[in-house]
Amino acid sequence: MYKHRSQGFMLIELLVVIAIIGVLSAVVLASLNTARNKGNDAAIQSDLATIQTQSEIVYGNSSNSYDSVCTDSTVLRAIAGAEAANGSGSVTCNDSATAYAVSSSLSSVSTRYWCIDSTGGSSNSTTALAALTVCPASN
Repeated sequence: MYKHRSQGFMLIELLVVIAIIGVLSAVVLASLNTARNKGNDAAIQSDLATIQTQSEIVYGNSSNSYDSVCTDSTVLRAIAGAEAANGSGSVTCNDSATAYAVSSSLSSVSTRYWCIDSTGGSSNSTTALAALTVCPASN
């Protein structure tokens, strides 16, 4: 005759399912972190693009001088946004009467910097801006 088996899962089956779910969740979380860093890098680049646009408005409003770019309220808000996105608060803004440059470390690779300057260019480099008013050569 038929023997009745108890209904339900065996302990080993449950452990295998839990292990598979754990491995899958670890893979998803690793991918999520990479996507988050790339999103932060995009936010940094967007904030610096805002500074580039605002600096030309400052230049036109202040007798063709870049002297007050780094103290403009819109630029300061964009700098604060870039600092929040890179997580380290390391945004450098330098200006003079004839030029300006702004640089921020990137979130995905902390040894890389995104830089914009008064020539209209933007670059990604491993060199920090320091006290320059032009972006270092990209590498």
